[in-house]
Amino acid sequence: MAKASSSYDASAIQVLEGVDHVRKRPGMYIGGVSKEGLHHLVWEILDNSVDEVINGHASTIEVKLDADHKGITIDDNGRGIPVDLHPQLKIPAIVAVYTKLGAGGKFDGQSYKHSGGLHGVGAAVANALSESLTAKVWRDGSAWEVGFVRGVPDGKLKKLGNARGSGTSVYLRPDPEIFGAKNTHFDPAVLRERLEAKSYLHKGLKILFTDLSTGKTETLFHAEGISEYLGKLVQVRGKPAVHPGIFYLERLEEPKLEVACAWTEASDDAMYSFVNGVPTGDGGTHEQGFRAALGKAIRGYMTAHKLEPKGLTIAMEDIREGMVAVLSTYVLEPQFQSQTKNRLNNPEVASQVEGAIRPALEQWLHSNRSTAEGIIARVIISARARAASRAASQQVSRKGPGGVRLGLPGKLADCSERDAGKCELFLVEGDSAGGSAKMGRNRKTQAILPLRGKVLNAEQASLAKVMENEELGNILKVLGCGVGKEFNLENLRYGKVILLMDADSDGHHIATLLLTFFYRYLPDLIRRGHVFIAQPPLFRVDIGKETLWIADEAHLQRVLAEKRGKPEIQRFKGLGEMMPETLRDTTLDPKRRQLIQVAIRDELATDRTISSLMGKDAASRYSFIMERAAEADALDV
Repeated sequence: MAKASSSYDASAIQVLEGVDHVRKRPGMYIGGVSKEGLHHLVWEILDNSVDEVINGHASTIEVKLDADHKGITIDDNGRGIPVDLHPQLKIPAIVAVYTKLGAGGKFDGQSYKHSGGLHGVGAAVANALSESLTAKVWRDGSAWEVGFVRGVPDGKLKKLGNARGSGTSVYLRPDPEIFGAKNTHFDPAVLRERLEAKSYLHKGLKILFTDLSTGKTETLFHAEGISEYLGKLVQVRGKPAVHPGIFYLERLEEPKLEVACAWTEASDDAMYSFVNGVPTGDGGTHEQGFRAALGKAIRGYMTAHKLEPKGLTIAMEDIREGMVAVLSTYVLEPQFQSQTKNRLNNPEVASQVEGAIRPALEQWLHSNRSTAEGIIARVIISARARAASRAASQQVSRKGPGGVRLGLPGKLADCSERDAGKCELFLVEGDSAGGSAKMGRNRKTQAILPLRGKVLNAEQASLAKVMENEELGNILKVLGCGVGKEFNLENLRYGKVILLMDADSDGHHIATLLLTFFYRYLPDLIRRGHVFIAQPPLFRVDIGKETLWIADEAHLQRVLAEKRGKPEIQRFKGLGEMMPETLRDTTLDPKRRQLIQVAIRDELATDRTISSLMGKDAASRYSFIMERAAEADALDV
C-alpha cells in the first residue's frame, strides 16, 4: 500500500467545477451508478418536460427508446428552451442549461409557478453523465440544435432553419465510463411505469411511448387522473375495497393538491405521493399532513357518532391498515432532501395539507354514512387484531408435555384448556380475519393462528425450506408433534386443526397449499382425522324475520327459488369484513358450524392429484385441469 504524501498545502486542494465534479462524484447527484441512478438521467429530462405541462405550456410528451435500449429521446410541445445569449454568461441560454450547475428558469417563480426540476442542476447532471446528448429547440419560427460529449459542447449552437410550432427534444446516451459497459441499458418496463404514473398525475397530458426494438407505440392518457390511478393500484394489489366509492379531492387554490384513497381488505397500507409531479418514495411533510388529516377525521367521526369501542385504543396503524392512497401536491418552493427528490422537507406543507384535506374528508364521511361505517368497522377490527396479537405475545404461557414452556409464535392466541382432545386450532387467513376470530372464539378451547398471505408450496420445497418458511414453521411449532422422523402424534396439542379461509378463490388456493403441506409432511394428521375445513358463509340473506347463512352461489339460488318474500342479500368479501359475533355464530360455535373433515380415500389417486396440481410440471397440470374442466360448474380464473 502506497504511503500518502506528508506534504499538505494549497497545491493539494483540488477544485472540481461543473462537469468534472458531477463525473467524479455522481452519487451526490443521482444517488449512485446503479439501475436507479441510470434511469434518474431520464427522470431529470422528463421532469423538465412535465414542468411545461404543469404550467400550462405543453400537452404532449413523446418518448422513444432506441432499439439497443442504450439511447432515449424525450420530446415535448412546450415553449422550447431559450436560445438567446445569457446576459451574464454571454453564451446561449440552452448551452448554460446543459453545462452550468444552478442554471435554470425556476428560481424566481416567474417562468414556472410549480416545478419538479427546481435546482437548475438536473439537465446539466444528465448531460455530464451522458456519452452524448443532443438538444433541439423549436421556437420563435426557427429550429436550433446543439450537441454535447460527456457534458462539453461539441461545436456551437446551430440554426437549422425555419420551423413552425414550439418545443424541445433531448436525445441522450449514458456514459459507459460512469455506469459500466454492461449497465447502460434502459429498462422499458421501468420507463413505462414512470410514464404511466405521469399520465395519471396530469389530466389532459398525452404521453406517447415507443420502443424501437419492437416498433410499437403506446399512448398513455387518463382523463380521470389519480382517481383512475387509485382504481388501478387497488386492482394490481389484488385486494378489493371494503366500501363503495372513493374519497377524492382536487384543490386548485394554494396549496394546490389532488388526493384519492380507499380502504381495502389488504393487511398493509400503500401510500403513493408526489410533489410537483415527482414521486417522493421516502415521503416527507406532505405525507405527514395527510396522515394527520386522516387520523383526526376518522377519530372525529367515531366520536361524533359514538362508535369508539370501550377499552380499545385506536392507533394510527389501525386507521391506515388496508388503505391505498395517492397524494399529489404542488409546492411553490419545494425543499427536497437531496437532488434525487425522494423526500419533501418543507415544514409548512404539513399544516397546509392537513388543513386542506381534513374538512373535506370529514364532510365526505358524514355524507356517506354507510361507507364511513364500513371503514370504521375495518379500523375497529384492525385494532382488535392488534390488541389480541399483543396480548398473545405477552401471555403465551401454556406449557407442553413435561411442563416445559414452548417457544410459540407471538401472533398465536392460544387456548387455556390442557386436554389436547378438547382443543381446536384455527389457521386463519390474514391478520384482520384473525382479529375477528380471536374476539369471537371460545378462549378456553379455541386457539387462533393468523397466516399472512399465500404460504409456501410444500410440493415444490424441501423439508429444510419448509422449516425455514415463517408461516409453515409457526404451524409446526404450534402443533408440537414434530415432523419427519421426529413426528409423534402423542405430542399434538390440538385435537382439531381447522383451516379457516375466505370463501373465495384466494381462500381456496391458500387452503389447497395448506392441505398440500399437511399431506406431504404431516399425513398422519389427516389419516387420524385431525384436519378439518371450516365453512364460513358467503352470503347473508334476510327474508322477513328469517336470517339465512348461505355457503355458496348454488345454495343461494336454491334458497331464492324455495323462499317467498323479498330477500335482502349481503355478500361477505372476506372474513375480515365479518364482525366477531357473526363469525362466532356461523363458523366457530361447535353447535351451529359446519366442518368438512379431510380424509384420504385413495392414497395413490391423492398422491397423483397433488403431484399434478402442485408440482413443477406445468404440462401435467394443464392436462389434469382440462380433463376435469367439464366437472366444474364454473371456473374462477
